[in-house]
Amino acid sequence: MSAAAFPWISGDLELFQDSIRRFVERELVPNEDRWWKQQHVEREIWQKAGAIGMLLPSIPEEYGGGGGTFAHDAIVTLEQSRAGTTSLGTNVHSGIVAHYILRYGTHEQKMRWLPRMASGEMISAIAMSEPGAGSDLKSIKARAQRDGEHYVINGSKTFITNGYLADLILVVVKTDPDKGAKGVSIVVVETEGLQGFRRGRILEKIGQKGQDTAELFFDNVRVPCANLLGTEEGKGFYQLMQQLPQERMIIALGALAAMERAIDLTVDYVRERKVFGAPLLEMQNTRFKLAECKTHATVARSFVNDCMARVLRGELDPETAAMAKWWCTQKNTEIIDECLQLHGGYGYMLEYPIARMYVNARVGKIYGGSNEIMKELVARTL
Repeated sequence: MSAAAFPWISGDLELFQDSIRRFVERELVPNEDRWWKQQHVEREIWQKAGAIGMLLPSIPEEYGGGGGTFAHDAIVTLEQSRAGTTSLGTNVHSGIVAHYILRYGTHEQKMRWLPRMASGEMISAIAMSEPGAGSDLKSIKARAQRDGEHYVINGSKTFITNGYLADLILVVVKTDPDKGAKGVSIVVVETEGLQGFRRGRILEKIGQKGQDTAELFFDNVRVPCANLLGTEEGKGFYQLMQQLPQERMIIALGALAAMERAIDLTVDYVRERKVFGAPLLEMQNTRFKLAECKTHATVARSFVNDCMARVLRGELDPETAAMAKWWCTQKNTEIIDECLQLHGGYGYMLEYPIARMYVNARVGKIYGGSNEIMKELVARTL
């Protein structure tokens, strides 16, 4: 991933990229198999990531972060995806949760939570989805009812990334069920020793198995009203809509790095694999398929680079972020499928990276808002 491929990576960003790449290769890649088997990482790896500045790199230094920009978060995403390591949930922790707190939290909330997140002492998650509500966040049932100086939270959440280990969870709730979207708020839940809070099982997924994805249950959980994100109830839906474009860019970046890795792995494989006495790469079908894949990946990279330039100027609109998310994740699944086919039977074996990439990629079209929802967002601008 050279500066020519990503012109927004230059100067100090190149040094940061090199540091992250070395950490990923040294600490994440060798452990990925074990994490897949146990369905979660250890807390210690979060602390190691914090120590080298991998966590909260775009959060201001006064709150314990690295003082960088979204480009730093993007590099972390690219390097983890490039290496095929999906278990450490930094995208949610650094790229999403931290920025909700930074943008909407009070100074006291920022000082209380962000430094501990930056060090890896505190692991974070965001709980939006419920058994009966996914992309349609206005339909959530979880309720936070005010009782004196506390909210009493009841409800359940599912598909929560980092849910098994999370110490800090942004919980999307209804504080006024009669107001629809204007009755949605985000309450920050600190889980240690919290009565009425329970984690369900780590969910068995077809891919990204090492990333703990859990069910969460809230049974008369009492949380101080001071843990409302921001200072006013009913702003949760607005907060979500403002922050989701950044989440969707993170997903697009990960998909781009994955498709480019799939092509590189497959080119290496077909050069060595012999069919009828000659390398598989010499067959016209192989060359044409890979030419198509490379063209699609190059177009994706050009689009993502344009989006990154807009992000860094503060100009990326939600519709373009939706386009990037759905198009890159769709092309990623298509390209990985073509590359797996060129591996033949070995592509179906999990000992080959392309097989894991195949099952890892599928969720990209679902999380962060399904691709059908992304198209609806774009269609509304027509």
